[in-house]
Amino acid sequence: MTQTLAPNACVLGDSVILTGKRAKWRVAIGPVARAGDLESTIEAIEQVPAKSPGKLGQLIPIRFIRTNTLTRDDRMLVAFDALVLSEMLGCASKFAKIIHGDEGATLKVKAGSLSSEVRKRIEKIRALVSADSPPDLILNCHCAVCAFQSRCRKKAIETDDLSLLANMSKQERKQYNSKGILTVRQLSFAFRPRRRPKHLREKREKYHHSLKALAIRENRIHIVGRPELKITGTPIFFDVESVPDRNFHYLIGMRIVKNDCCVQHSFWADTQQEERKIWREFLQVCAEIKDPVLIHYGGYEAAFLKRMRERYPTVIENPALLEKLIKESVNVLAFIYGQVYFPTHSNSLKDIAGFLGFSWPERDATGVRSIIWRHEWEKSRESETQQKLRDYNLADCEALELLAKVLLGFSCPEESARKPQDGNPVFVTASLSSGFSHPDWRKFEGALPELDRINEAAQWDYQQDRIYLRTKEYSRRRVKKRQTRGSPIERVDKVINSPECPGLPQVSRRISKENEKSVIPTAGVGIREKQC
Repeated sequence: MTQTLAPNACVLGDSVILTGKRAKWRVAIGPVARAGDLESTIEAIEQVPAKSPGKLGQLIPIRFIRTNTLTRDDRMLVAFDALVLSEMLGCASKFAKIIHGDEGATLKVKAGSLSSEVRKRIEKIRALVSADSPPDLILNCHCAVCAFQSRCRKKAIETDDLSLLANMSKQERKQYNSKGILTVRQLSFAFRPRRRPKHLREKREKYHHSLKALAIRENRIHIVGRPELKITGTPIFFDVESVPDRNFHYLIGMRIVKNDCCVQHSFWADTQQEERKIWREFLQVCAEIKDPVLIHYGGYEAAFLKRMRERYPTVIENPALLEKLIKESVNVLAFIYGQVYFPTHSNSLKDIAGFLGFSWPERDATGVRSIIWRHEWEKSRESETQQKLRDYNLADCEALELLAKVLLGFSCPEESARKPQDGNPVFVTASLSSGFSHPDWRKFEGALPELDRINEAAQWDYQQDRIYLRTKEYSRRRVKKRQTRGSPIERVDKVINSPECPGLPQVSRRISKENEKSVIPTAGVGIREKQC
């Protein structure tokens, strides 16, 4: 941006005095704007001269974002710059700019429409700063890119905070806190299996955070129902690495398992133009395998297959094969969710495979770290960084294979509960339709077969779950109140004789006081054979 300006048109922020009046400079780099307790170091300010003489020009704050895809937080940051600049100068900055991406694209942001939300966030920050105690520690999705991630996580583990459970939303956490449940251990005691209605037994059970907490407390795997992972064909465990903000997939890893033998493939793209090449190579390998079945973890790979089908339609030599691969692909994460509860705080492949004993070549290997490695490779072009990414990608495929083997062993949960598999911890079956209200109680075993028959017809767990702290008098009063509910009973208190029809016998009719005025005396009430 500064290359197109004259030397005297661009100044540094230290020598800039922001007054709102006409100045000689066109762009100021790094000026500081202050207004009350607000301060912002603005990356750049562009001065736009007024269209007509006698009017003040406009100062437009500018932010530079490296990513190609912008988020709402990026817009909020530049809107904050505009707000501080406006309050400092006493005139509103209606617009702001964001220059982002590899090609330096420019986005014009309407700062006025975001000012109200920016002010709300400023008030929240002021309340946090002025508070006597620090804010509650809550782990969230931003921890992956935060410099204090390890420190906060260590503190959360010490306090056993509920935010350790990655699948729990903020609203669900508030509901548990309102009930006095503040830790994962406390939540583990809240799990109670319930009998499901017949019309819902065929549907998958919802996700239970309390059962996840119970698995963590007992350090054992808990299974809901009888999950069966079906893989019919030759399994291909594959994983895709990409640069999300560019929508660029640069690495596809494959691990083909056949007859207890493994074959691995790794397809690498140096530039975005080579993405087409690695997609073609991936399809060619799949075409050479008999009955291929793609197995992946999460929905990203499934979206990748559909995206590549639309992006490169001419590459597809066998459309029927691709449709079969997409339709019959197996998402292991979708299979686990709500059915298999591992004693890990999240359902990420790193946590679950780590619990099963798998380790990655790099200790700090994560999805975010792989993006950093890719940017480092693009700058240095070092073969070591490239090999690090390849090893990380193939390790994901190997971890997925290990997890699939464990899940295949759950086809017979009773045997899995009795015997450890490959040195892994003992697997426990926790059926939500078992009829036992407490997971720690053993099944009743009577000394006589007749006692077992009686117990099957009884509901001892119903009484065991409930502790009555009220007196018997209160219980009687409550039962009596329950019996008197419904429509009130009208009592007979008057008799009326009505000899209106001479041909019919006299009939007595009884009514209540409430209905006395509305009754018209008639004869032959209840006699259908004769009418007046």
